[in-house]
Amino acid sequence: MSQETQKIDNSKTATEPPKTRFKNLKIVYNKIKQNKAAMIGGILILFFIIVAIVGPYLTTNTPESQDLVNKLAPPSAENWFGTDSFGRDIFTRIIYGMSLTLYIGFASVALGATAGVILGLISGYYGRRTDSIIMRIMDVLLAFPGILLALAIVSVLGGSLENVILAVAISSIPVFARIVRGSTLSVKNLEYIDAMKSLGASDTRIIFKHIFPNVTSPIIVQATLSIATAVISASGLSFLGLGAQPPTPEWGAMLADGRNYLYNAWHVAFFPGVMIVAVVLAFNILGDGLRDALDPKIKE
Repeated sequence: MSQETQKIDNSKTATEPPKTRFKNLKIVYNKIKQNKAAMIGGILILFFIIVAIVGPYLTTNTPESQDLVNKLAPPSAENWFGTDSFGRDIFTRIIYGMSLTLYIGFASVALGATAGVILGLISGYYGRRTDSIIMRIMDVLLAFPGILLALAIVSVLGGSLENVILAVAISSIPVFARIVRGSTLSVKNLEYIDAMKSLGASDTRIIFKHIFPNVTSPIIVQATLSIATAVISASGLSFLGLGAQPPTPEWGAMLADGRNYLYNAWHVAFFPGVMIVAVVLAFNILGDGLRDALDPKIKE
């Protein structure tokens, strides 16, 4: 009787009470706040999101507006970042491209993480043949570099924004699956999981209510870092002409257009390139800060 009581008590700790959750969030926030680089990265990402939402409503031009008389004009008071080969305002196109770039990053990682997390949970929980089949498929996908796998998928499906998101999402699935599988293997052998099984809880309830909340930390960190990778991959595909098609103001496509004018109009490629670097750097810095803050081995 005492053992059953102990199992029930252990099962109650599977879901943390709200006060404990808020306390843990406060601890994580304090750790991030102590990391100045991570705070800068978080502030930059917040700024980029605000610009992506509000920016298009504050610009006077549209990204497709052409002024062939002033094509390849250098930065000025009228055109802060200059104009491109069609006389389009580069600053306006970068503002509109901000929302497009963030959309690609968040959407592709959301799709890839959802599929990868589900596969990782199933693989780690059930093990044996199920684990072997899923992990061998993930090994095949991991055998290809992410950008090459995405390039192959887009080459088959055709160049478009939707196909870029799908290709980048598929290339990110194995990373999430392996991370979640490893975390699930360590969690499923804990006592409270055995207690839930003895109480008759279904596998679905155990996986998503009791195991998944305990493996979210590495998922959050990997998702933040994967957004940076997704931005680079999407920009690379657009640079090669397989991503967003003209006249869509995508930074990779803008960078490809500017490479033809590096000597006489450096600004056409410079500003899109700088924005890609800034967004990727911000997500990488924040991801490193989150990894340190969510690492249980690091004391408060």
